[in-house]
Amino acid sequence: MRKVVVAGAGSIGSLLAAHLAQVAEVTVFTRREEHAAALRDNGLRVSGRSDFTAQLGATADPSELPDSAELAILACKGLDLGPLLERLQGRLPRATVMTIQNGLGAEEVVAAYGEWPLLSSVTFMSGTRHADDHVEYVLDTATWIGPYRGTTEADARRVAELIEAGGLKAEAFHDLRPAQWSKLIFNATVNGVAALTGLPHDFHFAATETPADLGHLVRDLVDEGKSVASAAGVELHDDPWEMNVLATQRGHRHFPSMLEDVEARRPTELESINGALVREARRRGVPVPLQEALYRLVRAREASYSE
Repeated sequence: MRKVVVAGAGSIGSLLAAHLAQVAEVTVFTRREEHAAALRDNGLRVSGRSDFTAQLGATADPSELPDSAELAILACKGLDLGPLLERLQGRLPRATVMTIQNGLGAEEVVAAYGEWPLLSSVTFMSGTRHADDHVEYVLDTATWIGPYRGTTEADARRVAELIEAGGLKAEAFHDLRPAQWSKLIFNATVNGVAALTGLPHDFHFAATETPADLGHLVRDLVDEGKSVASAAGVELHDDPWEMNVLATQRGHRHFPSMLEDVEARRPTELESINGALVREARRRGVPVPLQEALYRLVRAREASYSE
């Protein structure tokens, strides 16, 4: 795959686009023309764990996207997926499309807009977008990729190899659900708690020394999520509690996306993350009172500024 479109240029899209531009011909699809112009004129600077400036194409006009693109990565938030696909409908006829949204359900949304072959992925890398043409690479963990519709593990492996050739970490799976559910439970817990407490994802989330420590609640929330995965017949790829503990030991202050959203008074990805977990629990008849409380409280937090 040598022609790639990255649709969405937040922190994750920018990191993917810049690194892939080292090994492929990359076009970034943006919402704003001034964003595209900045990328065309200045390139895309990466700082932090990498240090380079990538030269790439960029446009806000879907008619300018290359019909010959072989891979299209939809690197927007779940809330923006429908509007993005409306702009892409009928485009990219030769591309395999890869979702990379948090939570569950992105693939079904994409399937409603076109017959593209689909790959599903989740990522644990993180970054901070400082400007339209500058992203800082913060957390260098992997992107996990698996087949979904009209694709195979070999297709996932080719994309993983391309991402790795560009300098990022990636891994292919024959079935992404175990990895997807591991991250769903991790995200539903960590994002929700951060949005309510205002805490970045730091040592508080793993502390269990005293009865007042936050880690007790985090672990109980994770356990509820694990019970839902078990009822759904999913054997988790990683233990979300261990993922949480490891992340708090990395020594950096990570600000989960829901915390950033509520502090900026924006809509969150609550429905595709916490909402998806709660709905699946109800469908399976699994009681998750803590996850339901978290879901409702974050929704109320949104209501406090959205209404």
